[in-house]
Amino acid sequence: MAIVRTYRLDEKNVLHFREAWFQQFEDEELGQFVINHGSVGHMSQTSDVQDVDNDRADELFAGFMEACAEAGYKEIEAEDQSWVIVQYALKSANGTERDHYLEKKTKEALTGHLAWRGLGTVESSDFGNRKLNIRVLSPAPKLAVAAIKTCIREAKLDFTKMSIGVAPYAEANKLKMAHPMPSKPMSID
Repeated sequence: MAIVRTYRLDEKNVLHFREAWFQQFEDEELGQFVINHGSVGHMSQTSDVQDVDNDRADELFAGFMEACAEAGYKEIEAEDQSWVIVQYALKSANGTERDHYLEKKTKEALTGHLAWRGLGTVESSDFGNRKLNIRVLSPAPKLAVAAIKTCIREAKLDFTKMSIGVAPYAEANKLKMAHPMPSKPMSID
């Protein structure tokens, strides 16, 4: 499933997003073309076109990109975004079965919660040195931290045992704790 995400700042310095993707269902020739848009940090609005083939999807993507460019939306390079790391301390070096379940459920919850608000994507996760790290790439890290706290609390995924750190894309080793406060250096190692 290919996805295109674009962003723009309005005159009030509010970040907005538009994204589109084509989703073909297994063993079917036709799929749906989806457009999702809204203010970053708020639940988005979605519209779709059903029964789309590959050629029509290409046309719709081209039209979407043209409309975005005309409205001042553009893709944000990864280098211009920030890392938001969700971290859980573990009781064992490589994580227990429960920790692996926590990883799966946390990634699922964050993927949907952040995507529908234009706040970023869950890029990866790993276990190491008694820590579970889930890496999120976000164009709006402060808003993402707030959304992550809400998501984890609502999903009942060990909110009190979670830490969140933020770092510039190119300087992931300069991670600063954003939750819990006060802010201090944080490590993923």
